[in-house]
Amino acid sequence: MEQFRLPKIPMPKLELPQAIQEVLKEAEEKLAHRPKLLQLFKNCFPNTLETTTKLLDDGTTFVITGDIPASWLRDSVEQVIQYVPFAKEDKDLQRIIGGLIKRHIAYIHIDPYANAFNESANDWHWNTTDITDMSPWVWERKFELDSLCFSMRLAYAYWKETELTDIFDAGFKSAMRKIVELFKTEQCHFEQSPYRFTRDNGIPTDSLRNSGLGMPVNYTGMVWSGFRSSDDACDFHYNIPANMFAVVALRHMEEFAEWVFRDMEFLKELKDLEADIDHGIQLYGIYRHPEFGPIYAYETDGFGNYCLMDDAGTPGLMSIPYLGYVNADDPIYQNTRRFALSKENPFYYEGTAAKGIGSPHTPPGYIWHMALSMQGLTATTAEEKLEMIAMLEATDADTGFMHEGFHADDPNTFTRTWFAWSNSLFSQLVYRAMKDGLL
Repeated sequence: MEQFRLPKIPMPKLELPQAIQEVLKEAEEKLAHRPKLLQLFKNCFPNTLETTTKLLDDGTTFVITGDIPASWLRDSVEQVIQYVPFAKEDKDLQRIIGGLIKRHIAYIHIDPYANAFNESANDWHWNTTDITDMSPWVWERKFELDSLCFSMRLAYAYWKETELTDIFDAGFKSAMRKIVELFKTEQCHFEQSPYRFTRDNGIPTDSLRNSGLGMPVNYTGMVWSGFRSSDDACDFHYNIPANMFAVVALRHMEEFAEWVFRDMEFLKELKDLEADIDHGIQLYGIYRHPEFGPIYAYETDGFGNYCLMDDAGTPGLMSIPYLGYVNADDPIYQNTRRFALSKENPFYYEGTAAKGIGSPHTPPGYIWHMALSMQGLTATTAEEKLEMIAMLEATDADTGFMHEGFHADDPNTFTRTWFAWSNSLFSQLVYRAMKDGLL
């Protein structure tokens, strides 16, 4: 399971912003009757700030994923998104989150196809055998459509919460333009795209077939993606959850164009692109399942082939309402959810300790804590939310933290002791349940 890692880089421990300290005090009071859950929350909620966050002299923020000394666009957003609701009156949080947005914008200008970046142009890479157009800034250059969407998700959430507009400079608008140009290019991947990726490490899911181009696709209006949110290669390169996320990201960008930049021509371009992608999802992304009825496929190629599964990573089918594409009570989503939480999903596992969704990224029989947290966040009943919290509480292997995957029969067998994204997602679930009076 272990892959090559650069030496662990010590991150300076930040003093927790006052708003975060207040949340921890609130938990001390409201979770006092659940001492183990309280300790888990006290460990996990500040984990990103305490162990993975570095304020840089240029006013930006660098957030490593945990046990890897690089910043994933996707992970870093989900590591800090739980702090956004507390940023309106806290200048320290504004510095941290606003600084991360500014660093994302800089990274998008360096390479909009890359998924993970270095703190500096130090030429560190996940794998030195990658055949692609690398940069010394880039840790890994797997094109994952969701990465760019996460950058817009954080900017939108931060703007709506704080009403601050200092992040929206000329560089931000230029990054939006780069995103749009990439989306349009990858709508016609084989005809227009310069992107190729292969890796000579003997792991099939780390490379794109067909000399780095990927498997053939038909035009659908959707955006091609090389890799999934698990960093594994797509089977069919129209990933439906990622395209749903692209629709949501474009809706955010439309608001930026209309209300911040006052650019009505750009607004129309964004709306047209959103409509193209959404039409493709509705026309090509729905599969008529004989047991569950219409469900969203995980992937398709536009030729009538489908990948029917769900993965623990976000975006996945379970996370569709979390991302904001449809509400949790949407009928097709509910059908899809029932499929994802059944044995029809090849990565759904049931064991003596837990049941839930895993990933082809980890061994068979491994459930991901992130999947349990997402199941709780998207549940429509208090009973299911509480069931997920209890399962998460019972499967930490007494480490006090969440992990990546753990064996369904033995939570003491797990991957990644330090995985900040998982800690943050768990904290979101617990805090929302706490505020809703469920705990």
